[in-house]
Amino acid sequence: MNVGSPSSGGADPEPMMEMNMTPLIDVMLVLIIMMIITIPKANHSVNLNMPVGTPPPPTKEPVVITIDVDFDGTILWDNAVIPDRGTLEAKLTDVAAQADQPEVHLRPNKLVSYKVVAGVMASAQRLGVTKIGLVGNEQFQ
Repeated sequence: MNVGSPSSGGADPEPMMEMNMTPLIDVMLVLIIMMIITIPKANHSVNLNMPVGTPPPPTKEPVVITIDVDFDGTILWDNAVIPDRGTLEAKLTDVAAQADQPEVHLRPNKLVSYKVVAGVMASAQRLGVTKIGLVGNEQFQ
């Protein structure tokens, strides 16, 4: 404060050229506090509706049919050679017609051409086999 200083000589004091920052800082702090309060709580869990109780034990073991595809394209149905595509499709039709379909495990050799394996899978899908899966084949590798 510059009240009654001798250098002023009783003239009007000069206007203050700096802006008062205190109210601006107060408003900024209030806004930050409001923002922190309104931010939703971070939830790192996923809510799942899990079944309650124990499931009934399976009544019977699933029937497994193994289709092996050898390196030269030979198809084996439970270790029996399938001579042509028509025989394979007839067997797949019988599997698809069953009410409780057996599991079909397709075990291709790692050296076999992809189109042979894709042909077997396409035939199974087209004929309605729903339980089919690729299985690692230690025997042929």
